[in-house]
Amino acid sequence: MENSKLFAEFPPVSTEKWEEVINKDLKGADYEKKLVWKTIEGFKVKPYYRAEDLATLDYLDTNPAQYPYTRGKQVASNVWDIRQDVREKDPAKANAFALDAVKRGATALGFCTKEVNDEAAMETLLKDIHISAVRIHFNCSPDFMKTMQLFVAVARKRGFDTQELEGSINCDIFKRALMHGEFKGGIDAQLDELVALINYAKENLPKFRVLTVNGSALQNAGATSVQELGFTLAAANDLMARLTDKGLDATLIAKNMVFNFATGGNYFMEMAKIRAARMTWSNIVKQYNPTCDCAYKVFINATSSEWNKSVFDPYVNMLRTTTETMSAAIAGADSISTAPFDITFKEADDFSYRIARNQQILLKEESYLDKIVDPAAGSYYIENLTNSIAQYAWEAFLAIEEKGGMVKAIEANYVQDEIAKTAQQRDMDIATRRTTILGTNQYPNLTESMSAKIEKNGKCCCCCAEGGAFKTLKPYRGAEPFEALRLATEHSGKKPRVFLLTYGNLAMRRARSGFATNFFGVAGYEIMDNNGFANVEEGVKAALEAKADIVVLCSSDDEYAEITEAACKGLKGKVKSIVLAGFPKDMVETYKGYGIDEFIHVKTNVLESLTGFQKLMGIM
Repeated sequence: MENSKLFAEFPPVSTEKWEEVINKDLKGADYEKKLVWKTIEGFKVKPYYRAEDLATLDYLDTNPAQYPYTRGKQVASNVWDIRQDVREKDPAKANAFALDAVKRGATALGFCTKEVNDEAAMETLLKDIHISAVRIHFNCSPDFMKTMQLFVAVARKRGFDTQELEGSINCDIFKRALMHGEFKGGIDAQLDELVALINYAKENLPKFRVLTVNGSALQNAGATSVQELGFTLAAANDLMARLTDKGLDATLIAKNMVFNFATGGNYFMEMAKIRAARMTWSNIVKQYNPTCDCAYKVFINATSSEWNKSVFDPYVNMLRTTTETMSAAIAGADSISTAPFDITFKEADDFSYRIARNQQILLKEESYLDKIVDPAAGSYYIENLTNSIAQYAWEAFLAIEEKGGMVKAIEANYVQDEIAKTAQQRDMDIATRRTTILGTNQYPNLTESMSAKIEKNGKCCCCCAEGGAFKTLKPYRGAEPFEALRLATEHSGKKPRVFLLTYGNLAMRRARSGFATNFFGVAGYEIMDNNGFANVEEGVKAALEAKADIVVLCSSDDEYAEITEAACKGLKGKVKSIVLAGFPKDMVETYKGYGIDEFIHVKTNVLESLTGFQKLMGIM
């Protein structure tokens, strides 16, 4: 009994058998259309995977901390830093916030040093922070060399060994160029700045990393995971090539590299992206013949994507950042910065910051994700996603290389144009609700009002500017156009009344009234639902008594033939618009002749349609 194999009594099932059952259940429907997912990244995802799909993946035979590092850089654990990025610029306030964050679980801190201009200000910023136990990252600075010099001076003054201090500076010449439309002073001047930073760090802060490539800036402008990874690799390789040409050692350059990725809502795709990043980067570094394995171990920071966050129903952002943080943790990110749920519309408060930190603490202390090396290892699905993203990102990388590298590609507007195309496609998917932003373009909270809670002015925190030598990237959130519709309704002081005239078949009228509720609810309209009317005259009378602005007919296609003409006769000229929920194709022109103004259905461009209704109501 002890030697019997588990499930030995169950015969193995071949792929052919699975396919046979699936095709039988499809009843003639197209397998490819029904079950194969064509991702926005460009590759296809099958409905299921089996062990045979892993047969060609050579890296599966490697261990963690072994080339090509797909399975992680650590042998015994999956520890990551709980990073708290401090948004406060005032040194004293930032210090107080940082101390509280460390006390409550943060193990790394990110600071803005725009107002840290002298040694006294740096002392204030770092007061009582044990910088040998907490990694320090400087997110932004008007002069990174000065910031590092002030940091070293204060650290030595407090008795710390700067040779052992760890952290990074977010000096990214590519992000800077993409936000401002130019390589300020020319690319050579920018590279000379990096050479100076690397040499200074080598002597004074050898465990600090001073080269950052922000893939997050690309994703937050609408890029796909493949573009984010492929263009990040291209930028990092361009740095390697140009800095080695300036005489720096390739191993030293690679040791200074940080990849900062945004993790979005595509749970498994984000895991695969980070795992693929380590694999593809190690393949690039290998070409430079590094003298130490440490050169392969790029530091990956994962930060919550801004692109998919919303102002309305903001607590959903907590759910989004939870899955995003899990993706990064399972993939083996070195540090994770979870964004507070409310930063889309206000300065985060103690509660939202605490929740953001606690999301990571729970994943460590209660889910034990830091105890398991490469938790995703061997998953048929995730391993195939990792391989697919690696392949397609490599193609994106090679496309940049063919243009002469990242600098040339940016100057030719190639990167910006490619991301703009993707952003346009993603915007259309949101407008037509092929992509759902919960609480914003689908399933709105009808009683919610946010206009009085919004504190931010919407200006880009990256100091975006136009008028440079080339195009700039525009960071934005996908929810913004729908939010603008609803906020316009709130600011107008009038809430259009939508009356649902429900009739006939119970299942169809409920389905279509639910659809109409979501449709008009995302614009903040008042929805007046009903249990159903015995006849159309009763429904028309109730609609007029309710002083409706818009009346939506909700019934089955067959019953529309019975009620539409009578409903239009009773309502035409007495309400602002008569709408039919559905699209009875053969009767569209007839119903338009009766007086139907618009048809709303699953293929409707919701954003475009609602913009028209806003204009009709005098709101926009």
